[in-house]
Amino acid sequence: MNATARPKPFRLLTWIAAAIAAVLVPAAPASATTIERVISPGGIEAWLVRESAVPLIAVEFAFVGGAIQDPPGKAGTAVMVASLLDEGAGDLDSKAFHERLDRKAVELNFEAERDAVHGSLRTLSENRDEAFEDLRLSLTAPRFDPAAVEIIRGQVQSLVRRGAMNPNEMARLRWWQTAFADHPYGRPVNGTLESLPMITSDDLRTYARRVLARDNLKVAVVGDIDAEAVKAMLDRVFGALPAKAELNPVATVPPRGLGQRVVIKLDVPQAVVTFGGAGIARKDPDFIAAYIVNHILGGGAFSSRLYQEVREKRGLAYTVYDSLVWLNHSALFLGGTATRADRAGETLDVIEKEIHRLAEEGPTEAEIAKAKAYLNGSFALNLDSSVKIAALLVQLQLDDIGMDYFARRPALIDAVTLEDARRVAKRLLDGGLLVTVVGRPEGIASSAD
Repeated sequence: MNATARPKPFRLLTWIAAAIAAVLVPAAPASATTIERVISPGGIEAWLVRESAVPLIAVEFAFVGGAIQDPPGKAGTAVMVASLLDEGAGDLDSKAFHERLDRKAVELNFEAERDAVHGSLRTLSENRDEAFEDLRLSLTAPRFDPAAVEIIRGQVQSLVRRGAMNPNEMARLRWWQTAFADHPYGRPVNGTLESLPMITSDDLRTYARRVLARDNLKVAVVGDIDAEAVKAMLDRVFGALPAKAELNPVATVPPRGLGQRVVIKLDVPQAVVTFGGAGIARKDPDFIAAYIVNHILGGGAFSSRLYQEVREKRGLAYTVYDSLVWLNHSALFLGGTATRADRAGETLDVIEKEIHRLAEEGPTEAEIAKAKAYLNGSFALNLDSSVKIAALLVQLQLDDIGMDYFARRPALIDAVTLEDARRVAKRLLDGGLLVTVVGRPEGIASSAD
């Protein structure tokens, strides 16, 4: 799933620690996880995994849209909406709403990423009715009170200011801005110091009305609850939302700027490097082979080629990584590292040579066997809690790869041959890199293709 990970702007709510810990319900192995498709009388669908051993319920959901639906010139709108949904709802202002959540140890959280607005609810089974009502209010009757809007705006602006001087954030943002110039993916998810003051309460309400709808909604429920109760919850919580989202069309594009190097001068001890290129879409027949190749290159932590060549053999960096990133309108592989400024050129040269070598020669049979064993064996770690299962079920729905993916995944991995991996390595890694560097790197200069 998307390794960019969801950007989490500020969250000042203090949750009861016991409630958070209690939601981590031990889960059955992947092969024993039974997923039910539940459809409410109102036509709202959810995927359900029943787990009655512990009296807890985890609900994860997502609305397709995200930051790419921010109005022009108002980047950060989705993030502000997500952060304000639990800052007062219905007749309850922010303080009263938070106190209501705390009384029943209900955890309610929202966040925005590029392609979706995500939400989560955690509750004890005995408190589910009040928890579901809290969720309903937050989605259907958010207040967007002026005082709360300004508090959240200030928090996001503070986050953006810190990011503007953080080398890792600077390198990452410049990479996206260069790769997706004139495209919504190129806009900072958290907005800018110029865009955030332009966002009004009307913008927030309009965004919520356009994006938070039933036809672009994905829901997963895991815990001590049956299908009939889930059906009732779906209509109660989500039934009053608009039937159809009003999403602006977004073009599907590859990353631009491949072959370029962009250096941002900053007086910091290390040079921070972000690198990446065109990836392979999640539903592409070659995706699983690409996933294995990526694991061999830089996704396998201590065992990856980049880790071995950059850190273990040469001591150039503490860590180096890359990952596949699949979006609704593009696909990438994206990586990074940090190294001494005087060895930045050498470090980037090693990374590029290793990528080129894997593209030209492909992986070895032993590397493929090792990667398959790890990917199959480690997958259960994604299923060791109700929270993780629910989040994964939502991601499977967003990716549209089927409810039976748990059962099919081992065979899909095992079916990749050496020839497949070598062919896909060429396809994935031979398109060139866009590189952004922050610091005073020696041996690296800005250049154009």
